[in-house]
Amino acid sequence: MAEPWSSLAIVAVSIFVLIIMVLRWKVPAFIALLIVALATGIAFGAPPADVLSAVRKGTGEALGFVAVVIGLGAMLGGLLEASGGIGVLANRLLDAFGEGRAPWALVVIGTLVGIPLFFDVGFIVLAPLVITLALRAKRRVMYFALPLLSGLLTMHALLPPHPGPVAVAELIGTDYGLLAIYGLACGIPAAVIAGPVFAMLTQGQKGFGESGPPPRFDEEAPQLAHISFVPALAGMIIPLSLILLAALASGILAEGPARTVLEFVGHPFTALIIACAFVGLWLRLRLDAPLQTVSDVMTRALAPAGLMVLVVGAGAAYKEVLIQSGAGAQITDAVSAFDLSVPVFAFLLAAFIRVAQGSATVAMVTAAGLAAPLITAAGLSPAQIALVTVSIGAGASIASHVNDTGFWLVKQYLGLTEAETFRSWTLSATIAGFVMFAMAMLLWQFA
Repeated sequence: MAEPWSSLAIVAVSIFVLIIMVLRWKVPAFIALLIVALATGIAFGAPPADVLSAVRKGTGEALGFVAVVIGLGAMLGGLLEASGGIGVLANRLLDAFGEGRAPWALVVIGTLVGIPLFFDVGFIVLAPLVITLALRAKRRVMYFALPLLSGLLTMHALLPPHPGPVAVAELIGTDYGLLAIYGLACGIPAAVIAGPVFAMLTQGQKGFGESGPPPRFDEEAPQLAHISFVPALAGMIIPLSLILLAALASGILAEGPARTVLEFVGHPFTALIIACAFVGLWLRLRLDAPLQTVSDVMTRALAPAGLMVLVVGAGAAYKEVLIQSGAGAQITDAVSAFDLSVPVFAFLLAAFIRVAQGSATVAMVTAAGLAAPLITAAGLSPAQIALVTVSIGAGASIASHVNDTGFWLVKQYLGLTEAETFRSWTLSATIAGFVMFAMAMLLWQFA
């Protein structure tokens, strides 16, 4: 294994080369990620067989969940789009709040949905809505997407039941009640500034989300009879409600048949299947849509989903190579050489690892493991420990880029180029992370 600063250099060069390949040389992201993953593993001195094993492991673990969710979410979105359901919802939202206030409504939706839902699930379910809002309002898609994304991101980084905050809380002994209080106090301002405020300030900049409709919005795709507002809304709410019920059941109900059933129907797989079945049956039984047409719409929706799955899988392979190389541990050693306060150390450590290997959850767990002995030695109060947890989540949120599956998910779903994704989503996530950390440091004075 290379020395700590050599590891930093290898990671930095690999990220630089990857960015050059996809932005300047126009190498397809799927190929570029695989090439860089393999080359990075070899540069760290790992045997070729181990590098290939890491690529296979990272790809398999990511696709085991993401592929199913992306596929089901694409089919649900395809049904709602082809039947005009997303358009009905978008029109109602704009009519109710007005075009100027729609971003504020979306940041509220993103924050509420982001409490029980994983980032990728909430985004996949709601992405068709923001795309249609952009098409109807004739605005760039990120004007509406960033408020939603910022709400989802901040809640994913700061609040249980998300795996990162839960893991950190267990490792450093955070009180969950205080974490919820401080997480909301730091997360909501971050979502507002990185979402609607940032979107409104940057909407006129050249190159900021200038793109046509994403692949799902195919004018040649088969069309269905138009669905009304209530069943269209139900199609969106069913998966969200079921997943929320499952989360509540896990925290409130004792072990038993009721909890088992709710957890089963509230799993993202089951919830999305139920939603697809509801919309499909409504179209068939109430609107007399031909079964073949319904099937064609769902099948056609899987075409762009297949590309997303490949890109996400390749990004996960690159991330796994970085993890197994020990780069995260060596970055920790490098940061530990500096004398920093606990929240600053935790933030910087999580940020370094996030930039190096992409996974917010891995960055949070690693940073928490290093911060735990420092917290014990410093004798921090429960409120201060909760704010250290927020600092870790903030650091793990910044700089979503080419080694983060979320980067490629946003890019592919919203039909952006890599450069547009950097200028919008990456910058927004970084703003959110720094605002969360600034709020934590502000509240630290009173904890």
